[in-house]
Amino acid sequence: MLRGFILGVHVLLAFMIVGLVLLQRGKGAEAGAGFGSGASGTVFGARGTSTLFSRLTAVFAALFFATSLTLAYVGTRSAAEPTTVLERAAQSAATAVPAPTQPGAPQGAAAPAAPAAAPAPEAPPPTPSKTP
Repeated sequence: MLRGFILGVHVLLAFMIVGLVLLQRGKGAEAGAGFGSGASGTVFGARGTSTLFSRLTAVFAALFFATSLTLAYVGTRSAAEPTTVLERAAQSAATAVPAPTQPGAPQGAAAPAAPAAAPAPEAPPPTPSKTP
């Protein structure tokens, strides 16, 4: 619920930033008219005051950064308990895995343990050899 709300605000902020950037005038917008009238210093120089659009862009960029960090934090945090019926069913199915059964065994009977390996035969005792 919270993640969806933050994601919605995040996308809305992204669209607002794009819109505000496209609405702003660039520094070189008056370059053609400014060269002959002595106003070229204002075209290529620093801007004295920031406009409403540039201030809103800065505010929206800061909020976009904050929602990005919040989404990263919420996305990496593990959920304590399942919240939906499907998550609960998947969790209960994972914890209640039945033991395998052999074919022909009655239902619910567990498979018998594997037979132990047969011991290796012992070597015959050495026979004394007779030398003539």
